[in-house]
Amino acid sequence: MAAPRERNPFAEEEDDVNPFSNPSHNSHSRLPTLPPEPASYNYDRNPAIDMTLDRATNLKQKERQLQAKEAELKRREEEVKKKEEALAKAGVFLDVKNWPPVFPIIHLDIANEIPNYLHRMLYVAFSTFLGLVLCLFWNVITVSTASIKGKGIAIWFLAVIYFIIGVPGAYFLWYRPLYRACRKDSAFRFGWFFMFYMIHIGFCIYASVAPPIVRNGLSFTGILSAIRVMSDSTLVGIFYLVGFGLFCVEILLSVWVIQRVYRYFRGTGKAAEAKRDAARGVAMETISL
Repeated sequence: MAAPRERNPFAEEEDDVNPFSNPSHNSHSRLPTLPPEPASYNYDRNPAIDMTLDRATNLKQKERQLQAKEAELKRREEEVKKKEEALAKAGVFLDVKNWPPVFPIIHLDIANEIPNYLHRMLYVAFSTFLGLVLCLFWNVITVSTASIKGKGIAIWFLAVIYFIIGVPGAYFLWYRPLYRACRKDSAFRFGWFFMFYMIHIGFCIYASVAPPIVRNGLSFTGILSAIRVMSDSTLVGIFYLVGFGLFCVEILLSVWVIQRVYRYFRGTGKAAEAKRDAARGVAMETISL
């Protein structure tokens, strides 16, 4: 008779329910399944936190550097302004070229550097400078047409010389002295302006008349030149008449400017100051002799 089989203590009992068994075989198990985690070996979160702290530290350092640079720039700007003010008080001006904006050639800042009560006078004075440029430029065009019509090449060369010398001469001899005189309120510069502005007015009067002194006066678009050319070519004569009209307008504006400048010059007592300076200069010369 066979001996009864001993019970295996490690064997699973049929009556016991294995919670880790297949749920299909144990329908009564209701344990929820966990979602799969992404495959990653970086279970330590400290490096990410360190990287965030490093970035924040770098941003703060850069912000401090930018603030230091900004403070340095402000300090330098203040130093430059102080130097400019000191130079202006000493009579030395830094004329930065800013006009015209497309291609700066001259310095012009009437709104910020000139007192308000002198704005109109100086704007009209600047208009006379631009008017002279227009008159001389039109003079070159008109004389060029006359030269093409058989009046000779010499008058064209003279017209070009008037333009090349007249434009910078007007700026440096009377407009810039007037600008600086209004900015500095200098009696000497006012006197310089009066002397050369009178020459400017005389030149415009001569050009508007165009007496037959040099090349029959055809190098200027004056009234006499217009009459002389009209018999040969009506078109060229009209060009000369337009030039004559431009010079007449230039003369009228120039007379208005010199009257206003003289009134201001007398009203502020600069005339007496100029006389005292002239008398002092004569006395110094006498003493030196």
